[in-house]
Formats: sequence, C-alpha cells, structure tokens
Amino acid sequence: MTGAHRAEPADLAQRPVAEASAVVPTAAAMRDLGGRLARLLRPGDLVVLGGDLGAGKTTFTQGVGAALGVRGAVTSPTFVIARVHPALDGGPALVHVDAYRLGSLAEVDDLDLDASLADSVTVIEWGEGLVEDLAPDRLEVRLRRPHGSAGGPDDAATGQDAPRTVEFAGFGARWVGVDLPDAP
Repeated sequence: MTGAHRAEPADLAQRPVAEASAVVPTAAAMRDLGGRLARLLRPGDLVVLGGDLGAGKTTFTQGVGAALGVRGAVTSPTFVIARVHPALDGGPALVHVDAYRLGSLAEVDDLDLDASLADSVTVIEWGEGLVEDLAPDRLEVRLRRPHGSAGGPDDAATGQDAPRTVEFAGFGARWVGVDLPDAP
C-alpha cells in the first residue's frame, strides 16, 4: 500500500518552502532521524507521514516521541486510530494518528484533532489527502523502502534492515528558513 488511494491535496498550487532528503540505513538510524526532527518541532506543528507499508513511519515517530520526552511507548495506532502521549517535562504532547482506515474528511473531523493541535506536535501516518487543511502549515515526510529486486529479496520478507529514503517537504510560513534534517 502506498497511500495512493487518497485524494490529492486541496491546494495543488502550494509549493514546498523547505526540502531535504536522507538515505537512512537502519531502523536505529530512522529513530535517530525522527529525534533530530523533533528538536525542530514545536507546539502546533503538523507532520504528515506517507509511504509504503513497512517503510518506517512508526519507527520514525518513535524517534520523535523519544526526543520530545513523552510518556508511554510509541506504537502503531492502527487499531485505536489516535494516541496522545503527554510530555514528561512540560514540552508539547505527541498526538500520533494512523489515518489508514479513515476514508473521509468527516471521519478525520470526528477525531477532533484541531482541539489539541495548537498545544501538541501532531504526527499523522497515512494522512495525505485528508489532513492538509488541519493547519495552515505542515511538514510532509515521505518514506520509501526498497522493493524486491533481482539482486536480493525484499527486506519485508526477510525482516532485515534495508536503507530507506526519507524526503521532507515543508509547506507554509512555519517552515521558511528551517534547516530540515538530512543524511544521518
């Protein structure tokens, strides 16, 4: 799955104001990259994660949560849809959402994410085409994992680490001049 089943963002004319990319060799490096991004995040930030199943979206969010110093293990919210991880040190809470099973803007609205958006860092997996209008600014993070090739088996089948490509695109005034993380 790629999330391609989602609608296109409402404002196709909007262009990123900040971009970066990184090749991430391992799951540990993916968590580290999430942690490096977390040091740039502040309350009110909306981060929209996209990519194939197994690309590392939750692993990346674990790094964000660890660096933000939030309570509780950051795990995939696939079945609960959304989890709130309060900060342990007075920083922003992490709201972690899995929008994969949501099919409409009405279902997103039912989550009432805008009630906590200003005070939290909100990370939404599979949110492309559904959540861009929650905030005037957003950071889109696209994670790409390699697929099987003639040179070797697909890493998802073997359970082995394989490099991922992570692409960052910041939209809106919040991301102007922000130096997004790149290769670890």
